[in-house]
Amino acid sequence: MIPADRDGNIRLGGLSFRDHWFDAPLDHAAPDGETIRLYAREVVATDRASNGSAGDLPWLLFLQGGPGGKATRPEGASGWVGRAVRDFRVLLLDQRGTGRSTPATATTLARRGDARAQADYLVHFRAEAIVADAELVRRSLLGEGRWHVLGQSYGGFCSLTYLSFAPTGLESVMLTGGLAPVAVGADDVYRATYATVEAKNAAFHAAFPWARERLAEVAAHLREHEERLPDGSPLTVPRLQALGQALGARSSVAGLAYLLEEAFVDGVGGRRLSDTFLAGAWQRLSFASGPLYAVLHEACYGQRAPTRWSAQRVLESLPRFAPDASPLLLTGEMIYPWMFDVDPSLRPLRDVAELLAQCEWGPLYDLDQLAANDVPVAAALYTGDMYVDAGLSRQTAALVRGLRAWETNEHEHDGLRQTDAVVDRLIRMNRGEE
Repeated sequence: MIPADRDGNIRLGGLSFRDHWFDAPLDHAAPDGETIRLYAREVVATDRASNGSAGDLPWLLFLQGGPGGKATRPEGASGWVGRAVRDFRVLLLDQRGTGRSTPATATTLARRGDARAQADYLVHFRAEAIVADAELVRRSLLGEGRWHVLGQSYGGFCSLTYLSFAPTGLESVMLTGGLAPVAVGADDVYRATYATVEAKNAAFHAAFPWARERLAEVAAHLREHEERLPDGSPLTVPRLQALGQALGARSSVAGLAYLLEEAFVDGVGGRRLSDTFLAGAWQRLSFASGPLYAVLHEACYGQRAPTRWSAQRVLESLPRFAPDASPLLLTGEMIYPWMFDVDPSLRPLRDVAELLAQCEWGPLYDLDQLAANDVPVAAALYTGDMYVDAGLSRQTAALVRGLRAWETNEHEHDGLRQTDAVVDRLIRMNRGEE
């Protein structure tokens, strides 16, 4: 049993947790309209909670990567959370539609009606709405006080939106792998990231020379035989290629190689893909636990124009990524329209995704405000980042007045999850100690 203190707050591994709930407008431009429920978990060091000194600490809002990702669920005072609670009261916000904040899934969205009604609902789930939520939460907790923000990946995108439209609420900002491409469109983003994905393929095969042949064998097998994942959906060559999303995080590259090691077994009817491989592929490919990620992913790059399935359109201009190309290249953090046909968890959202792909989005960033920024900003820029192109991140760093960027190849996009060193350095950078 997890112990609680006398106020009913949960204690776990040197941390004390307190729940916060807030009502927010679905559309902040219509504050008297429909509301949604937001959840956030306050995290402080247990010793601070015990001696009553937690209230003396400044607040740090953590914005999770995604889109569609709930805030981290810490199990103890290790990693970046353990480092952060030494200096802050940390608030882990489940962004709207995720975790415990009025979840948006195929099940819940179906209650809203047809695809158009669902799409009209989801247009309110981008970064500008998340920032408006954060401001509502800040005013509820701090009144006119300001807080610090730590944005990981997509959380960094949201932080740049925050700097654009509500900078007066910010004391400082820290970004890890989250220097969003603020001045270009989706097509530019995917042209850049496909080049990095290709380089990651080369690095993967250099580290595991046998993997190229194994991938070719699996692809050849899939062209001749039907194989299904544990949810009954077909494993196709494009889905096999989508396993390449793992290439962007050092913590998952070896796991992909180990999965390929056990790809085949000899069955009654001959050589087949193993249950181990099919289960592992399903765990990596299914969007059952996070459909909002797939539905809103390209919307992260939509500014003043529809994205129109940008990743797919750019891919079609790159024949070396074709499913019949040799050697077979894995793809990366891209969402394709066919995913909504083959993944059972996405199939009910196919028409919704199509409507959002054609949506005329508004701006996510104010370049004039970023150029006039006076909030301290420190950013970890991962030079080999497969998900957020380093070249485009450098362009953004140059557009944000006063931003201090730490370029490193010591960590990759999963660096924040793996270590406390990233947050420690960013804290010191914003204090002028680095």
